[in-house]
Amino acid sequence: MHNVMRWKNAALLALAVMAVGCSSNSNKELPPAELPKFTEEVRLDKVWSRSIGEGQGETFNMLVPAIDGEQIYAADVEGLVVAMNRTTGKVLWKQDLELPVSGAVGAGYGLVVVGTLKGEIIALDSATGEEKWRSRVTSEVLAAPALNGDVVLVQTQDDRLIALDMYTGNQRWIFENTPAVLTLRGTGSPVLTNRLAIAGLSTGKVIALDAERGVPVWEQRVAIPQGRSELERVVDIDGGLLLSAGTLYAVSYQGRVAALDFESGQILWQREASSSVGVAQGYGSVYVSLANGTVEGIDERSASALWSNDALARRQLSAPEVFSSYVAFGDLEGYLHLVSQVDGRFVGRTRIDSDGLRARPLVVGDMLYAFSNSGKLVALTIKH
Repeated sequence: MHNVMRWKNAALLALAVMAVGCSSNSNKELPPAELPKFTEEVRLDKVWSRSIGEGQGETFNMLVPAIDGEQIYAADVEGLVVAMNRTTGKVLWKQDLELPVSGAVGAGYGLVVVGTLKGEIIALDSATGEEKWRSRVTSEVLAAPALNGDVVLVQTQDDRLIALDMYTGNQRWIFENTPAVLTLRGTGSPVLTNRLAIAGLSTGKVIALDAERGVPVWEQRVAIPQGRSELERVVDIDGGLLLSAGTLYAVSYQGRVAALDFESGQILWQREASSSVGVAQGYGSVYVSLANGTVEGIDERSASALWSNDALARRQLSAPEVFSSYVAFGDLEGYLHLVSQVDGRFVGRTRIDSDGLRARPLVVGDMLYAFSNSGKLVALTIKH
C-alpha cells in the first residue's frame, strides 16, 4: 500500500508539470515560444517591492496573497506570513510559523488563515499576527481557505470540504467526496457566501453545499472524463472558481470553461477548454489562460471566442486578471504581460523576476500585485 501511495504522489506531481506544459529533457519537447515583439502602448511603474521569504518553493505551490481592505498578506513555503500596507508596502507584522505552508492566504473578518502540507489550518489575528487557533484536517491543503464571518471553509487535496468555526477552529461539518483516481497536484480555492459553500472537484464537478449545515444544494458537471488512460481522463477543476454578479465561472483541465447560475447550478454557457489556472471576467467577456499557452477572450452572450492569442505557447501562463482595460498574466520566465481586452493584442510587458510568475496577479483599483515564484511581491500601476 505504501508503494501504491508513493507512486500516486509521484503521478500527482508529474501531472501538475504536464498540465502547464513544462519542458522536459526530451529532444522531442518543444521549448517555450520566444517572446513576440510589439509596439509598447502601456508602461507599468513599480510602486513598491518586498521579499517574502522563500516564495513558492519547488513543489508547484500556488501561494496567492490576499487583500483585505488596506492590507495585503503573503506567505512563503516555509511558513513566513507577512502583513503589509497595500499602498505603501510598509510591513505591519511578520509571523514565522515554521511549518510547510502550501495553501495561502485567506483573509477577512479579522483573521489571516493558511493551510499546510501536514493538514493543519492556522488562523492569525490580522492586526497583530498573533496565532488565534490551529486545527487539523484530513489531508494537505493546497489552496487558500475561504471565510464568511461564521466559518472558515477548507478544501483538501482528497476533495473533502471542511467547515471550521471561525472563532475556535472547531469542526462544524465535513462533506466527503471521492476524488478521481489520478489528479493534478492542487485544488482551487472554494467560494463561500453566507448561504452557499461551493467548490470545484477533481472529478470535473462543481458542488454547492449549505454553508451552515454542509448538506448538498446542487451539483453540476463541467467536464466529462474522456480517453482510455487515466492520464487522458484527468479533468480537475484546479484554477479556482470566480463569482461575479450572480454568475459562477469554472474551467477544468481537459474539459470546458463554463458559466453557471450561482443559485441553481444551471449551465448558462460552456465551451471546450483546458486550463488548470482559472479565469477572469470583465466588460461582458471571460478570459482564460489555456494549458498550451493560448489566451482567449470569450463573449458571454454567444460563448464564442472574441479573440485568441497563441503567441506565448508553452510559457506556463498564470491565471489572468482584469486590470483597467487590459488582461494581465505572468509566465515561467517572470514576465508580466498585458493584452487588450478588446482584441488580445500585446500592449505592455515587464519582467518581475526571472524565477517565474505562477500565482494569479491581484488587482484592486489602479494597483496590480504580482507575487513571483522566488518570493518577490511587487505593486505596480499604469504610467500615465
